[in-house]
Amino acid sequence: MNKRYPNIARLATRSAIGIGAFLVLCAMAAGCMTTTITSGEAGVRYSPFGGTDLDRIYGEGLNLHAPWVDVIKYDVRVQEHLESNEALSSNGLSIGSDVSIRWRPDGETLPRLHQTYGVDYYRKLIQPELRASVREVIGQFTPEELYSTKRTQLQDSIFSRVGRSVEDDFVVIEAILIRDVRLPEQIKVAIEEKLKEEQEAERYEFTIQKEHLEAERKRIEAEGEAAYQQIITASLTSQFLRFKGIEATQQLANSPNSKTVIVGSGQDGLPLILGGQ
Repeated sequence: MNKRYPNIARLATRSAIGIGAFLVLCAMAAGCMTTTITSGEAGVRYSPFGGTDLDRIYGEGLNLHAPWVDVIKYDVRVQEHLESNEALSSNGLSIGSDVSIRWRPDGETLPRLHQTYGVDYYRKLIQPELRASVREVIGQFTPEELYSTKRTQLQDSIFSRVGRSVEDDFVVIEAILIRDVRLPEQIKVAIEEKLKEEQEAERYEFTIQKEHLEAERKRIEAEGEAAYQQIITASLTSQFLRFKGIEATQQLANSPNSKTVIVGSGQDGLPLILGGQ
């Protein structure tokens, strides 16, 4: 009976070791078969037995897969990058610019983006198109236009060109913003002086127009006054004046104030009225 106890102990030890090894293997297998996709990410499935799975995209959360499968994570949120560029204007001057681009991968075609460009798709696809578009569009403007009046048009033209270039390459361009346009210092000073002179000329022109309008107003006012005087003068006939005199005499005669009336002593036979004042 005592001889059997060592065998039982050895068997128990071996069982414990086996169970432990099994648990370790299970834990390792479980670690290889799960991938967590965080918020704003998506995963592309790649297997050495079938390559990139073009029909499946891993969403957020814990995803189970075979140990030999790799899950490549992509940020599918809107991303932004600032590019500094140098380009020639239409008259051959070097123009510096800071252009901000916002984009996101097309979530529906993410496996194709991975298969075509990989995780470094910005450097391979977006950046070259952006730089080429900036150089081409800036070459259509003069430094003065870029500095003062054409920034919005420049921005819209670059956005349109880049958007068309990558629309079939699984990327969506959300916006392109011109952050800064840098001109040679002497050109910048010359443009600022010219703009200042143009503003002074516009102000002077406005003043002249204002004076012309004021002179026109005074002329019209004078003409109206002259026409009025002509009408009054034409209406002051002797009969009209005699009628107004009689009317005034009647009003004075009815007033309670003391007065002296000399009948027939006034001009044209009108009464001459002498008041107490």
